[in-house]
This record gives sequence, C-alpha cells and structure tokens, in this order.
Amino acid sequence: MTDLRTKYLSLIAEAQDAAVLEDLRVQAVGKKGEISLQMRELGKMTPEQRQEAGPMLNALKNEINSALAAKKEALEDAVLNERLRTEWLDVTLPSRGRPAGTLHPISQVWEEVTAIFADMGFSVAEGPQIESDWYNFDALNIPGHHPARAEMDTFYTHRAEGDDRPPHVLRTHTSPVQIRSMEANGAPIRVICPGRVYRADYDQTHTPMFHQVEGLALDKNISMANLKWVLEEFVKAFFEVDDVELRFRASHFPFTEPSAEVDIRCSWEGGTLKVGEGDDWLEILGSGMVHPKVIAAGGIDPDVYQGFAFGVGIDRIAMLKYGIPDLRAFFDSDLRWLRHYGFASLDQPNLAGGLTR
Repeated sequence: MTDLRTKYLSLIAEAQDAAVLEDLRVQAVGKKGEISLQMRELGKMTPEQRQEAGPMLNALKNEINSALAAKKEALEDAVLNERLRTEWLDVTLPSRGRPAGTLHPISQVWEEVTAIFADMGFSVAEGPQIESDWYNFDALNIPGHHPARAEMDTFYTHRAEGDDRPPHVLRTHTSPVQIRSMEANGAPIRVICPGRVYRADYDQTHTPMFHQVEGLALDKNISMANLKWVLEEFVKAFFEVDDVELRFRASHFPFTEPSAEVDIRCSWEGGTLKVGEGDDWLEILGSGMVHPKVIAAGGIDPDVYQGFAFGVGIDRIAMLKYGIPDLRAFFDSDLRWLRHYGFASLDQPNLAGGLTR
C-alpha cells in the first residue's frame, strides 16, 4: 500500500491538465482501479486480516481522492489565471450604446387616466387582487345565480373537500375597491380604482388578465348630469379632442340603478379612429347611479348619499387611442412590438405638458 500511495501521490502532483488527472483517478480509484481491486480482495481475507487491511485501504482511498480534488482545483485556478491574464478589458474605452427602455402602453394609459381624473379631484384607491366572495359579488348586489359567479367565467381559489366557507376569487373587476374605500373613508368620496382583473376568457379582444379603472363619486346631490359631465371631460382629455358626443343607452348592471352603456361618436374612415366626428358609434364603458344596496354595503346611509360609478377597460382604450389591433399582443413580451408602441420612460403624462408628448 505504501508503494501505491507514493506512486499515485507523485503522479497526481506532476499532472499538468485535467485529462491526465482523470486518467489517474480511473487507474487508482475507478471501478477497475488498483486500489478498488485490492478492496475487493477484502472478502477473501480472514476477519483478522480484514480488520487490519480495511482501514488502511479506506484511508488510502480517501487520501488519493483528496489529492485528486486539490490538484483539480489547482489546475482550474491556473486555467482561470491564464485566461484573466490574456483576456482583459480597457475600462477607459467608451461603452456600447444601449437602447433606452420604453414604457409599456398599458402603463402609459394608466398614468394618463390617473392624470385626467386627478385634475377633476379624484384620488386613487387600490385593493387586493384576491378577494372574498362577499366583496367581489355580494356587496355589489350580484345575486348567487348571476352568470358572472359561474366557474366558467370566474377564477376561484382551491378549497379542501368539505370546506363550506365562502370561496375567494381572483377579482373580476375593481369594484370591490369601491366597497373598501367606502368602508374606510365614508362619504362624500371621489375615487378611481385602477388595477388588474381576471376573467376566464381569451381571444383577440379578451385576455384572462386585463386592466380596468372604475370611478366612484358619492355626495348628497350627485346626479346623472354630473356623471355625463365627468365622462365627457375624460373622453375629450384622453383622446385630445375639443368636442365629443356621448350616447347613453339603458342597460342593466346589478350594482347601479339606473345603468347605462356609453357610446362615443366616431369615424373609422381609412381604418383610423377619429373621435368626435363621423356617423359611427363605439361602446367604450359602462356606468350608472350606484345602487342603494351597494351604498349600504359600504357602510353609508343610502337615504342621505347617492352617487355614480363607471368602469372602463384600460387595455381597450389603449388599443383605440394607439391603434393596437390585438389585445393579446400586450402580453407577448415581443421587443419589436414594445419598441414600436412603447413610450420614452421619462415622458410621464400630465395635463399641462400634454398626455402624449
């Protein structure tokens, strides 16, 4: 064993590269290596012989393995040092030009909408994206049989078998934030609630996750006339037109009464959307006077306060304003698309400097 130890320690010390070192490992401790073959002979020895030879062979094997590992690390360090010596960088040279990052159209429109409503006195409210069944449906006067509560339309969280507690959902709208804002701040109140929402739908104009902004205003003397003015001012500022015509069509939403879909007069001549002119109408949002049951669910007396609410898809109006044909492209992470539709990161929108500088 002494001869084996001397032999392999000497050869390992003299090895000049990783290939030679691997050959030595195989010769010494590989399956058919000299030390491995001697360890197989232990079974043929008497117990007294095994008691003496076994520890010596294990010690030799461990010593050889340690020497191999140390030499391998030394060779790798030598290779790295040689590479560092030959590969160097002149840090005084000018850096490569890097393209500036761009602001995603969703982020841009989010900021535009916030700036417009802030100018009209609305503050921004936020809430959780995973909501209780009560905040997402019950508090908003959405009955248990409503189609929106079906699992084919709504993402419900997993419940263990036998768990009878009401489920949680990925919020289907930002209306729960209105309830939370009423609970926290009471009335009068004037807020917008932008954020991500989730519904089980996916095609050219729908995605499972999209963005929405909802508005809420409560006071003692608010009417549909106030709602009409707010929406007209928003549309004029967002689409940057001096005049606009809105059409309110009677509709039904569980959380508002009366309810109205809002269309905007426009023209699609030449495939380009022009707001405020032409003979076409385009639906852009839903709105109405807040249902008394919703006001009461927010902890406010509906006999004293009333108000309006509205909701608009941020992705949808971004498509309209910037001519983006497919909603799914917003989430493809295609750099070519982002460079084409993106906005300079420092061009933050404001009403004084313009929304699309």
